[in-house]
Amino acid sequence: MVGDERLRLKLVAAGILLCLAIVVVTMRLHRLSELPPGLHHDEGTHGVNALQVMRGEHAAFFPENNGREGMIVYAIALATSILGRTTMAVRLPTALFSAATVFVLFWLGWLLFRWDEERKQPSPWRGLFIGGAGAGLLAVSLGQTVIGRTALRGNLLPFFLCISLALLWWGWSRTEQVRSVNGASPIQNSKGRIGQTAELTNWLPITVAGLSAGLLPYTYISARFTPFLFLLFGLSFLLPFSRTGNGINVRESASFLNRLREFASPTKAEWQKACIFVAAAVLVAVPILLHFALNPEHFFLRSSQTWLFDSERSQGNALGTFLSNVWGYALAFGFRGDLLWRHNLVGKPVLNLWQALFFWLGVGAAVWRWPTRPAYRLLLLWLALLILPAMLAREITSVPPNTIRMIGTMPAIYLLVAVGIWESFLYVKARSAQVTGLRTGATFAVLVALAILVQGVSTYRDYFYRWASAPEIHRAYGTGWTDLIQVVNEQPSDGRILFLVPGYQWQYSFEYLYQGNTPVHLVHTAMPEFPDKIRTALMAAESLSEVKVVDWSTEVIWAGDEDQRLAVLFSKYGRYFGEEQYTDFQIKNYAEISLERPWTLYEHMESMTVNYDGGISLTGLAAGQGEQQLTPQPTLNLKADSPLWLALQWQTAPELQTDYAVSLRLHDAEGRGVFQRDFVLWKPDHSSTGSAGTISHFDSLHLLDFPADLPPGEYELRMVVYDTESLKPTVELGVWEAETAIANLQLSKSK
Repeated sequence: MVGDERLRLKLVAAGILLCLAIVVVTMRLHRLSELPPGLHHDEGTHGVNALQVMRGEHAAFFPENNGREGMIVYAIALATSILGRTTMAVRLPTALFSAATVFVLFWLGWLLFRWDEERKQPSPWRGLFIGGAGAGLLAVSLGQTVIGRTALRGNLLPFFLCISLALLWWGWSRTEQVRSVNGASPIQNSKGRIGQTAELTNWLPITVAGLSAGLLPYTYISARFTPFLFLLFGLSFLLPFSRTGNGINVRESASFLNRLREFASPTKAEWQKACIFVAAAVLVAVPILLHFALNPEHFFLRSSQTWLFDSERSQGNALGTFLSNVWGYALAFGFRGDLLWRHNLVGKPVLNLWQALFFWLGVGAAVWRWPTRPAYRLLLLWLALLILPAMLAREITSVPPNTIRMIGTMPAIYLLVAVGIWESFLYVKARSAQVTGLRTGATFAVLVALAILVQGVSTYRDYFYRWASAPEIHRAYGTGWTDLIQVVNEQPSDGRILFLVPGYQWQYSFEYLYQGNTPVHLVHTAMPEFPDKIRTALMAAESLSEVKVVDWSTEVIWAGDEDQRLAVLFSKYGRYFGEEQYTDFQIKNYAEISLERPWTLYEHMESMTVNYDGGISLTGLAAGQGEQQLTPQPTLNLKADSPLWLALQWQTAPELQTDYAVSLRLHDAEGRGVFQRDFVLWKPDHSSTGSAGTISHFDSLHLLDFPADLPPGEYELRMVVYDTESLKPTVELGVWEAETAIANLQLSKSK
């Protein structure tokens, strides 16, 4: 390679790196402290685990909240020690890993494709193009931008897999002796008989590659498939195929056994490299392997919840569900994207149509040329093995694709897109005499760069404007919690005020971010035990004079019917004296709290049996206003300016698979509907009636605020139970009517 060409290569590589740096800073780091808004409860769990590490509680695996591998926890602990307990400290480590993956992918693409196996000569421009295009496409990916800016441990997997493969490839083929053997491919001729001393000079990158591979089990659950990638790629060199001309023929003089002997026969240099790699990987992985050996239930903690072959998830048709998953992930390439807001601008496919076209062209080229081109074999194995964990998982409430589960394939996907673009260029060049010369190649590269730039502009708009402004984002990331923390931090810490906050699933986010001294209790209001637990918590507070109960906006924070239960409870044992309004919540203030007697929502439950044909039955009812429980029969005498609370007792059939809601309807004396409120039925563990579990007998609580203009008089309260998905009502057995009268009401003006 002449000096001018070397200089051009260096200048182009520097230009690519500069462009990549600008893109990743913009896409991964710009306004990271603001977007995403709030802190997702999974991110909060990472933060709480990081606080445990900072207190000296070390572990390789943290089983809380479905389990998480330890690397992200330690990275956040380091960031927290520098930046404090902030959302930036939680997200910066994974954002940096996501950004670094772009540069490592550029290096890996360069290493894989800088040698032309067919022509037996260097092909630096090909390596530069495929590495640069693949890294550029990864940098401007909308899905990877969304995920990269969120503290998800999956962000660590692509980085360590890419760095391990790059170092392994580099170390296996870097000596000058290998490069000079008949001008052949470094990776292919590393099987030749080369001086053992020269080969052993590569031990350092091989060792670091092994250390990086050993870190993979600490990243994400999908990394458990990476040992198969290393193993199968290594074994692929035993296959007795070679390309001659335009076809693939079996080499008669080299049977599989002969190839096996050839593999084992060199001067042990290859085996030494392999042993160094494996030993380094195992040495680093020992702590987490030992943890799983001592706690085998942790190994399957998350996978057991999403396992495709579970009868509930596959509905008895595992093969059909698997094929449905395969089709769902195939649609990710150009047609349908992840439907979770935390992962994506809902519905956007992983690749747009033009990218998907070149991806499938790249896959086709890799399949055609895989026998004698190790880089193609690697990409195909990488794609197949790392997308398999995603295809073997299924959520009951969502459909594929799930971007985070296939995140381990992303580097291979974008390299295959770049391969497809390159192979298309070569195809056109070979069939057109006009497509020749350096200038034409440069024009082609500029066109590809412009396409990536356009994609980057589109991604910037989609993320910072469309995705960030979507109302669903505020609910997914619990923005109200960060606002609440600021409010609570401003409260006096003299022990006179105590906060009660429903929404226990966000406890980790609150625990990580909140640093004030005002007592705060995150409550899970499962009936009937929770009233006494709240009373006990209040009794433990000294000098308590005021309780502030948070009432969430259901559009931002979902808390089941917890806010209604707390409102009923404090209307019985405290004095309400106003509320404070905020964007996503309101704070209801109570004083003169009575703690002398036991707390309960209702003293007794009236027996009432209504059996429905949908596998659910109403078995009891309690009703009242304020602290007074009323007898439903024959008539409930109510005051117009005070809400009615209604406790309903339910019994569900075993293995019920229908999610039910109730519609409470008020009819006047003429039978006209004048008021209606609908409530989803939730079990004490916040699961729906159709979810799996052992809870079949539970209570629900409903608070009815009647309209201010509702005139006094006689009314009838009726109820309809219906399927939340189809909205089809279930009917009462023997009566075959959907509407059931549950109480007569006499509404009068307050004195």
